[in-house]
Amino acid sequence: MSSQREMPFLSHISELKRRLTWSVLFFIVTVGTSLAFHRYIIKYLVQPAENINAFTGGTLIFTDLTEFWGAAVKISVLTGALVTLPFVALQFSLFLGPGLNSRERKWLYLLMPFALLSFAGGIAFGYYVLIPPAINFLLNFAGDVATPLIRIGSYLNLVTMLLFWMGLSFELPVVMFFLAKIHVVTPQFFGRKRKYAVVGAFVIGAMITPTFDPFNQSLVAGPIIVLYEIGYWLARLGARRDKSETIEASSSA
Repeated sequence: MSSQREMPFLSHISELKRRLTWSVLFFIVTVGTSLAFHRYIIKYLVQPAENINAFTGGTLIFTDLTEFWGAAVKISVLTGALVTLPFVALQFSLFLGPGLNSRERKWLYLLMPFALLSFAGGIAFGYYVLIPPAINFLLNFAGDVATPLIRIGSYLNLVTMLLFWMGLSFELPVVMFFLAKIHVVTPQFFGRKRKYAVVGAFVIGAMITPTFDPFNQSLVAGPIIVLYEIGYWLARLGARRDKSETIEASSSA
């Protein structure tokens, strides 16, 4: 009897190890490829802050012999993680799928591509909308008191942090819709928490943005509030559809 109980557990562990192994190997390949093209990736990330250092012809600097190497490795690892994310999400879904009921499994598979697209949309928003005014504010805030001479490590740390958190923020509607569809929370719950969502959005905006001006903070808080509202209406739409399907099923029975 005990051996029958142990076998499923051991098979689950073996399956998990197999999927983790494939994910790690895929990650190593993507990091190696990113490291080979790190110059192009860094140049792309620097584009929103073109001519950032006037005294160096608009290029970033490094003040330590290993700083650029460290920045290149960090960007390669982050790029590899980003490229590996869809593959890991697929492995994660395939591993969890058998343990979910049919409803949860259906919506997990359906919403996974939308979650990845939402994350990419958040990164695009951060790159094209948030970073340029934030960098401009930080560069010009000192006025004639100090002259900026920005290091590449400092700049890339800031940019990657902003892009990551914006990508994560754009997952909000997908998460809200999924939680409502699997009946973890109700749309009414999201409706009652609207005022807290607004306050939380500005708190997150203050945490994400490196500036203290209301304009840049609103660039983060505004989309989060809109995303929360989209998630609320998606949750309502999903709940309404569930209700109609239940009524149709009961009437046909």
